[in-house]
Amino acid sequence: MWALFAGLGLMMVGNGLNGAVIGIRSGTEGFSVVVTGVVMAAYFAGFLLAPSIVVKLIPSVGHIRVFAGLASTASSAVLMHAVSVLPLSWAIMRFIFGFCMAGLYIVIESWLGAMSDASNRGRTLAIYMIVSMGGLGAGQYLVALADPSGFRLFVVASVLVSMSLVPITLAATTRAPQVLLPEGVSVRELIRTVPTGVLGSLMSGAAAGMVFGLGAVYATAIGLSLERTGFFLVAPTIGAIIFQWPIGRLSDLVSRRSVIFGVALVASGVCGALLVVAEQSILVPMLMIALGGTMFPLYSLVISYTLDWTPEAKTMGASATLVRINGTGALIGPLVGASLMSAFGPQWFFWSLGSVFMVLVVYLAWRLLAKSALPMERQGAFVPFPSRAGALAFGLITAPMRQVTKLAAGRHVTSRRHPHLDGVDHERHPTAFTRAVIDSANDADPHDMPPESPITGP
Repeated sequence: MWALFAGLGLMMVGNGLNGAVIGIRSGTEGFSVVVTGVVMAAYFAGFLLAPSIVVKLIPSVGHIRVFAGLASTASSAVLMHAVSVLPLSWAIMRFIFGFCMAGLYIVIESWLGAMSDASNRGRTLAIYMIVSMGGLGAGQYLVALADPSGFRLFVVASVLVSMSLVPITLAATTRAPQVLLPEGVSVRELIRTVPTGVLGSLMSGAAAGMVFGLGAVYATAIGLSLERTGFFLVAPTIGAIIFQWPIGRLSDLVSRRSVIFGVALVASGVCGALLVVAEQSILVPMLMIALGGTMFPLYSLVISYTLDWTPEAKTMGASATLVRINGTGALIGPLVGASLMSAFGPQWFFWSLGSVFMVLVVYLAWRLLAKSALPMERQGAFVPFPSRAGALAFGLITAPMRQVTKLAAGRHVTSRRHPHLDGVDHERHPTAFTRAVIDSANDADPHDMPPESPITGP
């Protein structure tokens, strides 16, 4: 298992470095902000396309060969950025790189799932998050090692991605893990069931796409040094690592929807503060840490909230749909943000981010006032989730969380749904929904249970 983490770490460092170099180099090459936004968004387009193709390749070609082929292609795509410095070629290479990274996630996540059991799944999850987020942040900070206008940083990124092959191919077992993407729940059904989860996933994806895709563009536009640019880029990742678990713990103790509202409100406030503070101020890195400490946990909160309302039988399908929605937001975010920055100036980087969070704040304010909240005793455990992981990671993450929730509640939670509730916004009818999915401790028939009094919202 440690070989997988070593390969994942090298891959993520290379990924972070490549993205940072492209963001900075685009400005020095004279690319417009809009063109740079398209180049950076191409990564997320490839990321969205990969799962449906890669899962068909693995059974026919083999998991080790698929990993080797994708890693080699990704490494080559990185080098091509130094060979052909043109917007079109960079967009194509970025698309290919995003496709390969998504495929590599699928292979690694399926391996980790096959190698984990109830005794080590929690530790595996913690290490997975630290390695993926830490590697990405470390790669972004490496941009200060050399001049981005040269080819050396592209070579370093390419070598790191290539070296991820070594520990995995040498330590890999010959038995291929089972790789099956869950049958997705339709977006329309998810909107009817948990509209807050859909909007939250889309907005958190848009915010992450802006930070990853346009952060280096903004830092270059305001004239930050390479060292300060590196810390500006890695600061949100530091915030994510620091605040993920405390915020998650808070959401287990109080209404999760209220926590989502509070986190989105704080994130929008941080964006407002970044607009007021001087661009070269020492407070900017601290505020970027706070931004990452709210933006990245927000995605995990939305996932946990959606799982609270989703019958267990549809958990994997709903999670796969959330990943696609989040990826769509990450694709749209850099395109919209780059257009606004080009038209009104680099300060619209934070205007765009703040607007994304404010959309969620306004919507949640209405939901909090008008709709009933899920009873606290029906909330599941918080599900921490890396920003750019794939749908297969849910199998590693949600299984132990659901089991812990069942044991803590002292009852068996079933996937049964009342036949008359299909297609209903369950956020609006928590009492009926919970009666349909929760059996009593003595396994009584839920249809024989006495009617419950309506739950009034806050």
